[in-house]
Amino acid sequence: MRAAEMRRLSSEELVQRLNDSADDLFRLKFQLISGQLQNNRRIREVKREVARIKTIIREREMQGNHTPTEEVVAPAEE
Repeated sequence: MRAAEMRRLSSEELVQRLNDSADDLFRLKFQLISGQLQNNRRIREVKREVARIKTIIREREMQGNHTPTEEVVAPAEE
């Protein structure tokens, strides 16, 4: 999903999408370690999606459309 499309989503939808993407990234990293990952490029795509969503959430916070950061679940630390 492109940034312009993501900007049309509500804050709650963005937080949900961020959580889903973080889960996907965790699963992909686990598959990479276990040797089951078929498409290594997918990790890069999901990382960029997570960064894009976090950027949009931060932009909204700076504009005053506050999204509480405690709702955002960060990906697990390595």
